[in-house]
Amino acid sequence: MKIQILGPGCPECRRLAENVETAARALGLDCTIEKVTKIDDILALGVMMPPALVVDGKVLAAGKVPGVGEIEKLLRGAEREK
Repeated sequence: MKIQILGPGCPECRRLAENVETAARALGLDCTIEKVTKIDDILALGVMMPPALVVDGKVLAAGKVPGVGEIEKLLRGAEREK
């Protein structure tokens, strides 16, 4: 599973990254987590409002920082879709 955190590095982006790392660790996922900070790369993924969470190319959350529990639900759903 490839998880991307989209955002320029603001406090919300860092909080999202921390929440994602915590959720992935709690679920024991085999994944890579990548931080995407370049605006052109963020826009290329169709995100206009960072921070955003992208899993395997699909935007699961944008413009907000979901809590760890919500991220766990999103990641479990993405894993089931594989």
